[in-house]
Amino acid sequence: MSTPLNRSAKALRLAGIGLGLAGLGALFVYAGGGFGSAGLTPQRIIDTFEAQAGHHPGYRKNHAKGLCVSGYFQSSGLAEPLSTARVFSQTRVPVTGRFAIGGANPHSPDTAVPTRSMALEWRSDDGQVWRSGMNNPPVLAVSTPQAFYDQVLASTPDPATGKPDPARQQAFFAAHPESAAFRQWAAAYRPSDSFANTDYNSINAFKLIDATGTAHPVRWRMVAQTPFTPLPGQVDDKQYLQHDLAQRLEQGPLRWTLRLTLAEPGDPIDDPAHAWPGERRSIDAGTLVIERVDAPEQGACRDLNFDPLILPQGIEPSGDPILAARSAAYADSFNRRSRESLQSQVQP
Repeated sequence: MSTPLNRSAKALRLAGIGLGLAGLGALFVYAGGGFGSAGLTPQRIIDTFEAQAGHHPGYRKNHAKGLCVSGYFQSSGLAEPLSTARVFSQTRVPVTGRFAIGGANPHSPDTAVPTRSMALEWRSDDGQVWRSGMNNPPVLAVSTPQAFYDQVLASTPDPATGKPDPARQQAFFAAHPESAAFRQWAAAYRPSDSFANTDYNSINAFKLIDATGTAHPVRWRMVAQTPFTPLPGQVDDKQYLQHDLAQRLEQGPLRWTLRLTLAEPGDPIDDPAHAWPGERRSIDAGTLVIERVDAPEQGACRDLNFDPLILPQGIEPSGDPILAARSAAYADSFNRRSRESLQSQVQP
């Protein structure tokens, strides 16, 4: 039986996951002008997010806490008929990556934030670059930039409690029935005890372009080959996930399977809030092998902007308006933290 207390706890759980994604969503606004009567821009949205989560100069404006990793991608060759992208035919492609948790606070305990991310850069031998930012939820709660902004506002912490207002969260989700798939995922979510046994999703759809120019809409998922183990009930180490990853890599490489799911006619290609049916055809395009971890924020990934629209020939974006908006906002966030880092270096 659902009691007010249980409903409040569930709302706060959704808020915890949603807040991490709301920061992500807050960056997904149109760069070529605002929306709504307030004339919001990416710059103003990032300002709002920082005002809510705190200003931390020199850090990413979302997924601020993370660490750099490196390894390679080994293609299976199975996706080669679907895309001319060299990453699907080259035997071994070097990869630079980053694991992170959601939110703008680089000092948050690793296990306090449900949202986890994997960002990757592939560099193939034809000079092409592919960057991708993935998250553990398979879908977003909403479909439009305006709804993202509403979610950010609904997730604003109450000054009295330091947490989002459960009633406000409940009202937001009630007003957005398209959030059903996200809420279903959140209700069943069980955090694992590692970055290594977490799956990561593209969330947005893209198009693979084959040699004839035919487009094949897909979403992708990095499926962990490390078995799932639940997160312990109590964790005192604030760097728990980072320390765990380093310890695992000391024992040997970690692996994920890149699984491409192909859409069928009628599937929502441009709406990240709607999942595709589970029986859709999938292809295991290859294996991601992570071999090394660098010091947090000091490795090769530090100066990378994991803009998901940096795509190689053979992969194109879908018409998802949220995906189309990410690039300019990512650039603003990247430029802002770069300026902050430079200013800190020149100050006496």
